[in-house]
Amino acid sequence: MFKRILVANRGEIALRIIRCCREMGIETVAVYSTADEETLPVMLATHSVCIGPPRAADSYLNEDVILTTALKMGCDAIHPGYGFLSENARFAKKCEENGITFIGPSGEIIEKMGDKQTARQMMIKCGVPVVPGSAGLIETVEEAKAAVENIGYPVLIKASAGGGGKGMRKVFTPEELAGAFTTAKEEARAAFANDDMYMEKLILNPHHIEFQILGDKHGNLIYLGERDCSIQRRNQKLLEESPAWVLSEDLRKQMGEAAVKAAKAADYYSAGTVEFVLDSENHFYFIEMNTRIQVEHPVTEMLTGVDLLKEQIKIAAGRKLEIKQEDVKSEGHAIECRINAEAAGKIGQLHFPGGYGVRVDSHLYGGCEVSPYYDSMVAKIIVKGQTRLEAIKRLRRALEELIIEDLKTNAEFMNLLTYHPEFIRGSYNTSFWEKNSETIYRWYEEGLSVDDE
Repeated sequence: MFKRILVANRGEIALRIIRCCREMGIETVAVYSTADEETLPVMLATHSVCIGPPRAADSYLNEDVILTTALKMGCDAIHPGYGFLSENARFAKKCEENGITFIGPSGEIIEKMGDKQTARQMMIKCGVPVVPGSAGLIETVEEAKAAVENIGYPVLIKASAGGGGKGMRKVFTPEELAGAFTTAKEEARAAFANDDMYMEKLILNPHHIEFQILGDKHGNLIYLGERDCSIQRRNQKLLEESPAWVLSEDLRKQMGEAAVKAAKAADYYSAGTVEFVLDSENHFYFIEMNTRIQVEHPVTEMLTGVDLLKEQIKIAAGRKLEIKQEDVKSEGHAIECRINAEAAGKIGQLHFPGGYGVRVDSHLYGGCEVSPYYDSMVAKIIVKGQTRLEAIKRLRRALEELIIEDLKTNAEFMNLLTYHPEFIRGSYNTSFWEKNSETIYRWYEEGLSVDDE
């Protein structure tokens, strides 16, 4: 097992890794920017090293400085968390070349699955259904126009690299195509330094369902259920739940087995997520694989009792999976709600909810500063109930109990969202935000309760 791990991240996921390592008897080195000097991960790690100024490119994305720090501090592994360098194939290969274990899949696997067009071709070859789309990469507007003739409108223009909704545009008419393609390509180049683009048929109003997988370096692969991530704003997830209300047991099994087949095609190991869209006729299609731990991993942990971070570290150290597919049990219903800051600032009084079935993952403490330089997510509230309705009621109670003084967040809005009839019925899909956000904002701005409506 590793003796010392460098945590190449910040915020709640850095804290989550540090806590996990402490339980496993592993020392940690937290690297941080000057903006994060007084944060909990820096305080709680065994060692902490400042690696640069606030701008991510000069600190958390500075591969050479992070590697040099890991070598200088005697680390035998690096955990990248999510975001930043977590799906950077070049960095994973650099770790390997320097005798440091990258806690995640190999650079080669990241490269194969991170390039969406390559992954798509791999899925076609192994028999996992994919959304109809372009035969290869699209370089120009003219090529995009030719591809649409075969696919038909509406289409989704997508960056082959990266994720998080960047480099992605929906196109419904020929008049929109040129502008959307150019904008998506420019956005992809700025975000990922890679403007390779391809195109898929746009599946209107699907469910976004992802399956959690674990695989070791000895060829063992399992899936640990799914998460419905359909409530999104501008392709950014706001709320995730499991089990997905829309899936029958038979469909769940089919999709889970397809997720394992997809991972096996890439010789995958580590924690990962295979993402699908599910149309109105219950046809599912592979869209991508995330070769890292997900923000929403606690949903799966709450239901299965499996510590995904601990398993990820053990896999990286070469251990065999001790869990077999038949051992995976999922009980109850879990929901995660992301709490996002709407501005930077210093927090006053802070109170996190607690009680039976409530978990909070956050790096906040009373009096800490929320930086304007990084992602806006400041906390995740995860609840579990015996039934979906119990989980919803528990989430409402937890959100009402949350106090983050002097920092504007989306907590009240998210609480109101849980009262929307479409959410309560579990009938929502990826169109939920577009269809219902104005109504929920009106409730929020007018200070209405659901009873008033």
